[in-house]
Amino acid sequence: MDILVSAEGRLLGSLVDGIPAPALVIAQDERISFANAAALALFGGGIVGRHYIIAMRQPGLLDAIEGTLRHKQKACTRYIVAGPSREIAFQVTVSPVEGNRALCVFEDVSEQEQVSAMRRDFVANVSHELRTPLTSLLGFIETLQGAAKDDAAARDRFLGIMSREAERMNRLVRDLLSLSRVESEERMRPTTPVDMVALVAVAMAALRPVAAAKGVRLEQGGQAGPLPVPADADQMTQVFQNLIENAVKYGASGGVVHITVERDDSDALRLGPAVVIRVTDKGDGIDPIHIPRLTERFYRVDDHRSREMGGTGLGLAIVKHIINRHRGRFRIESAKGQGSTFSVFLPVA
Repeated sequence: MDILVSAEGRLLGSLVDGIPAPALVIAQDERISFANAAALALFGGGIVGRHYIIAMRQPGLLDAIEGTLRHKQKACTRYIVAGPSREIAFQVTVSPVEGNRALCVFEDVSEQEQVSAMRRDFVANVSHELRTPLTSLLGFIETLQGAAKDDAAARDRFLGIMSREAERMNRLVRDLLSLSRVESEERMRPTTPVDMVALVAVAMAALRPVAAAKGVRLEQGGQAGPLPVPADADQMTQVFQNLIENAVKYGASGGVVHITVERDDSDALRLGPAVVIRVTDKGDGIDPIHIPRLTERFYRVDDHRSREMGGTGLGLAIVKHIINRHRGRFRIESAKGQGSTFSVFLPVA
């Protein structure tokens, strides 16, 4: 068994030990002759001296190592490890080393693969959201050009539906642009002091007609005086309008939406002194199983109901990104039949 006793072996071992990623050396006798600390943590402390087939059982990696040992050619493959909450994916590069050895370096690519999967899901979701109204529009246009060409009643009815479907697409595009803009600005924290009490009052005034149409009363509570925080006034207005509008739409059965603005010096969320804005409804509530995913793009508790009410599935994702830009926190508390509370925590400095 190659124990790397030669000067060349000691140098190779020292170099491998300096690689920050998991790395190991397989000797000519096909046994693992050296593994750095990261590789020992990945495969266990007893792998040195073992045959590589026993230590690493995934066929793709075994084939890559065998090919490198036999033909002295570099090979790349994937290696998957079961993590505590999700699989960890490694891109493994197997390189020939002097002395008929093979060097295996494991690069963790889980995050890159997760980002790629999110992009694919995002494109698929956008395509799905646009396809339904587009299909409706094309179908009604075809009907109006043919069978209903001279039917005034059908024409008026179809044009009304087409208008709603076009508005639905317009809302989606608007929210997509808003989300893109917020994400591009997320690293730039606002510095201009803005009074949250006044901003909430403006958002409530804009939505009172919507609430009245649903039979919902908006109530403002908390502190009356100015509570300034460094903020982007337009973006925070968007946050409050989104949260209040959601409470009106989905909590209308409770008949009242209560909005409070208060200063909190408890530092419970490690923000220091903060201003807390809470939007509470007394509606049907949300099953706690859905709460961790509510800020995901296009995630809906009730897909059909959300679309019927004009939701795009992006509102809370936009809220989350805006609050992140302000270095704040966003919390959702709810239970079935007990209403919901959406809380925004913004540091005052």
